[in-house]
This record gives sequence, C-alpha cells and structure tokens, in this order.
Amino acid sequence: MNHRITSIIAILFLFLTTGIQAQTLDKIIAVVGGEVLLKSELDENIALIKSQNGVLPENGECMILEQLLSRKILINQAKLDSIFVGDEEVEGQLNARFEQILQLMGGQTEQFEAYYGMTITEAREKMRSDMRDQLLSDRMQNDVVSNVEITPSEVVSFFESIPVDSLPYFSSEVEIGEIVMFPEASPSEKERAEKFAEELIAQIENGANFSELASKYSDDKGSARLGGDLGWQKRGTFVQEFEAAAYQLEPGEVSGIVESEFGFHIIQLLERLGNRIHARHILVTPRITEDDMEKTRTELAEVRELILNDSLPFSVAVKKYSTDKVQSYYNDGLMVNPNNGTSFFETSDLEVDVYFTIDTMKTGQISAPIRMGQPGIEEAFRLVELRSMTQPHKANLKEDYFKIKNAALEEKKAKYMVDWATKTVGRTYIRLDEDYDACLNLEKWRSDKP
Repeated sequence: MNHRITSIIAILFLFLTTGIQAQTLDKIIAVVGGEVLLKSELDENIALIKSQNGVLPENGECMILEQLLSRKILINQAKLDSIFVGDEEVEGQLNARFEQILQLMGGQTEQFEAYYGMTITEAREKMRSDMRDQLLSDRMQNDVVSNVEITPSEVVSFFESIPVDSLPYFSSEVEIGEIVMFPEASPSEKERAEKFAEELIAQIENGANFSELASKYSDDKGSARLGGDLGWQKRGTFVQEFEAAAYQLEPGEVSGIVESEFGFHIIQLLERLGNRIHARHILVTPRITEDDMEKTRTELAEVRELILNDSLPFSVAVKKYSTDKVQSYYNDGLMVNPNNGTSFFETSDLEVDVYFTIDTMKTGQISAPIRMGQPGIEEAFRLVELRSMTQPHKANLKEDYFKIKNAALEEKKAKYMVDWATKTVGRTYIRLDEDYDACLNLEKWRSDKP
C-alpha cells in the first residue's frame, strides 16, 4: 500500500484500538470536567504519529497530550451547552469512513476483517462513541469561532507582517466552466431492470433472505456490503420517491417496486422512531450502454455548436442542458475546488481528463465533449470552458486577496480558540496525572494553576 492509504487505514485503526486497549490499559491520566482521558488514548495517538512520521518530535508526547486535553474540554463544554449530534449524523460519518476504507481495500470485506481482526459491524460498534465525540468537539469549536470575522485592514496588516522573502509562490491557477450531461438508459433496459426487481420481490415473498439478496444483487454497493442496511436516518435524507414509500411501511414490511432517479428500489422498514427510520433496500439500476453514451455525446456536441455559433450563451446552456447533480449547475457553470471552496484550481488539483483537455486551450475556448467517470460507474460527458488563467507569481494582495483573507481569518480564529480554551480551563475542574509534571506546556491544565 502507498503512504496515503496506509495513513488513512492507520487513522481508522486508531479509532478501533481505542476501545480495545482501554479495557486493559485503563489508567486515567486526566479528568477534564466530566470527561476522562485514558493512557491508552495517548499511547495510540503517539503510535499514529510515529507510523506517519517515523519518529516523535521533541516534547511530542507533551504536545499530543495537550491536543487531547483540548479535545476533551471541547467535548465537555459541548455537553454543558447542550450541543446535539444526532444518531443519523454519526451513522452517516461512519458510513463514509468505512466506505473510504473499503474502497482503498478494493471492496474486499475479507481483507478488512483480516487486517483489523473484526467484522465491519463490530468495528462500527467500537468506533461509534469516538465518532460522536469527534463530531461534538468539531461542532463546539465551530460554535466558538462562528462569530469571528476579519476586516480588510486586518487582512492588509496580516499580509504586511509576512517577511518579503517568506511570501509564498503561487502556481498557475485556472477557472473552468462545465456543462455535464448524464446518459439515460434505454426503455428496454429500464424494462429489464424492473422485471428483475419484480423477481427479487417474488423471492422475498417466498422466504428468501432480504439481506443476502441485497448483498448479492443490489447496485448500491455501499449498503450492499451491509446487507442493504442504510442505518438510522432522519426525514429528508432520501430522495422523495424513496422516502414517501419508506415512511408508509410498518416495521418488517417490504415495499413494492419504488422508482427513483437511481433505479428501482425494494425497501424494508426495520424500525421507526418519530421522524427517524431504520431501513434497508435493494437497488436495481438500469444499465447504461455504449449506444446510450454515444447518444449523449452527440447531443452535447450539438450544444457546443450552438454556443460557438453565438446562438446560445454558455450560462443559459448550463441551466438548459447541464445536470443539477453537479455543484457547477448552481454556480453559472463554474466548477468549485473542493480543497478551498473557490472557483480557482491549481492545475495539479484538476482531474486528469480536465487537465489534459485545457492544456492546449486558450481563455474563452470550449472543448469538445469529454468522457468523465469510471466505466460502468455513473459515467457522463461534459463540455469544458477555460474561463481564466493566471501566471505563476509571488503572493500579492491584488491577485490573491481571498487566499490571504482566508489565511488571516484562520490565524485569527486560532488565536481566539486559544483564548477561549485558556478561559474555559480556568473555570473547569481538571486533574492531571503527576507523571506529566515535566510537560511545561501543560501548566495551565494543572490543578494548582493560578
């Protein structure tokens, strides 16, 4: 495995081993309000840093301990302030994390179980409490700094405080517009998929195991690994057709065929509590053929010709032809960089197909339709418009104001967070094990603090 994959898997391992080690290495090394910090938690974080960096920095143990104490005081204050994290949010984060790990392992649950020594279900149970705490601490931190703002004069002062020889050098950046079209399955393929869904319902009615059928046949690969289980979810989570059917079911009841934009669903309601349901499903998705793909490519090529002939402005074409499944649809066609939340991309951040497409383009030009996605996994075509391009340059306020503003704001938030923690420590009961008396950075956390 490469370093990135190993690091991601190691982070999950940290979550999983916390619950195991805490049973044997249960020495409490700190109490922060109503929260306890175990020696095992510190040891596991130290092990993670070592696995990523090879060595622990000087005073590394003390620094990691302070980070853990900071997290505990956030969790403690979140509970005092009645900050709420719902079960469905925890389950959603768990689903995303496990899906990421399984993707890195090629979808092999056997490899997962061999690596961690437990099933996915067991791993989820061990991780759930830590995931809730992580979400609580994140939400508390966001709440603390939510009102922190920065003025233009502060941005200028921040920039001017950076030594000239320390100013960063920015690579070339581009803004890119896109029109994305997904192919539609043919009527005959939709008919085939619907008939197969009917056959699965017949098998369930004749006593077949719903979970086993979901694992074997569902095209929703994420939930298929869990026997179709979608976990606890609140109203508004699912697409309208799915939700309307699911909320009409009684616990244990299986729906008929429910059609949505994703295909044909078979839903079984497992439990219901108020506006929250626990359901599982089998999804049968009509297959997209090469003929369907070619039809879409041709249609998009015709849209391109309309734009080039000045018969249709690009922004109008976005609303008329592009799918609303992509974020750019709501941004006048501009792609949004997930790394910084802006419309600017360094060329190294671009998808490979986009990078090679714009490599020979000039500003204002529009590409021919290019294929996107992986074969058989929600493929599509898109037109790409090169809207703007900057040259490599040293950071300056004229070209990089928003980047500098974000950096200045993050620094201000960090300082505000330190001040908040110092004040909160002063009014919170804290007990720290004497084994860490040599950690000078922990003075404010001691019981005899002034």
